[in-house]
Amino acid sequence: MLAGSSALLLSACAQMPGAGKSAINPAPLDAFMKQVEKDVGAGIVPGAVLLVARDGKIQYRKAVGRQDPAADKPMAVDSLFRVYSMTKPIVSVAALILIEEGRMGLADPVSMYLPELKNLKVGVEKPGPNGKPVLELVPSRRDITVHDLMRHMSGLTYGVFGSSLVKSEYLKADIRPGSEDIDYDNAELVRRVSKVPLAFQPGSTWDYSISTDILGALVEKVSGQTLDVFLQQRILGPLKMKDTSFEVPADKQGRVAEAFALDPDTKQPMPLLDKRRKPKLLAGGAGLFSTADDYARFALMLAQGGSLEGVRIVSRKSVEWMTRDHTDGVRGPAYAPGPGYGFGLGVAVRLADGQATIPGSKGDFHWGGYAGTFWWHDPVENLVAVWMIQGPGRSRYYRPIMRSAVYSSLD
Repeated sequence: MLAGSSALLLSACAQMPGAGKSAINPAPLDAFMKQVEKDVGAGIVPGAVLLVARDGKIQYRKAVGRQDPAADKPMAVDSLFRVYSMTKPIVSVAALILIEEGRMGLADPVSMYLPELKNLKVGVEKPGPNGKPVLELVPSRRDITVHDLMRHMSGLTYGVFGSSLVKSEYLKADIRPGSEDIDYDNAELVRRVSKVPLAFQPGSTWDYSISTDILGALVEKVSGQTLDVFLQQRILGPLKMKDTSFEVPADKQGRVAEAFALDPDTKQPMPLLDKRRKPKLLAGGAGLFSTADDYARFALMLAQGGSLEGVRIVSRKSVEWMTRDHTDGVRGPAYAPGPGYGFGLGVAVRLADGQATIPGSKGDFHWGGYAGTFWWHDPVENLVAVWMIQGPGRSRYYRPIMRSAVYSSLD
């Protein structure tokens, strides 16, 4: 008998349109997971969990390898993972809830609610007198909007993922949401961000950034609740995502999946979020722990147009709005969605059946996390898949071949 969330998830899937009409062939999935098991034996990755639901029914759920490379405990389907940027779609839905309720608008300047972010400067690199670039500050042409935050076109950036003079300013200001040792809250994050320049003019460039962390701070300000409380009351609790949170309680810490202490390829340390304490900074872009079943419930809610098991989180039209391209063809120097994909309100969105270098269907949407986790929904195939792993250096390797295995399994 399935326990807890597994039984609930199967019940939810059974209510989806077309339930039970189409199965999958598990052979390609088994072959993929056997290769992962070989990689476990070779010391490439500790372990992983794959969950696939199609046409209203979970068709495949399997865990391989070890939950913790320093222990003999096997990976389990209910192991807990740091999902990092897979926090972003959940916080984006939180913002959509507030927009639906009329408490803020997508076109609103963020400075209406966070006045520190009004009249920011943009950092432009210019040649200096000694031949080295210097940072010139110019006025922003307009303030950042809520829309800009949700589609990563705010002009904000990360202090990592490349180098620039603006990124250096982020590091000097210790703007590192989602990092292990941050000792300030979202209000202080906003204050620090207000003191550093933007990397681009708002609305001009897609750049992966701390935009969703600022969106989390905005949710706190508009709702009057801390981000963890708002998410629990409005999304996680109603969806019965009982294992998703910013901290792992003591009685669940034995279920947390761990990465290798050193990256197998670079031999560099791979510090991940501490499971033992609630972080002071509730990072809207990177802070949650979750399980494959829990995250599948969130994905199924979106797949069903905003509701699950009769509980509505957002409207069908808000989900449609969220999962349409909002970039208007704008791209940046490091466009993370990749070829064939636009970006909606918190998720990458496939623009055509072709163009992309990974299999899929027009309209499929997805996002992943720093430590290797990934999920997507394909509305054409009525498919939801969740991939859980704690191997930061293996994201780009596993995701395409895992997607190929999933699509190879379809009738």
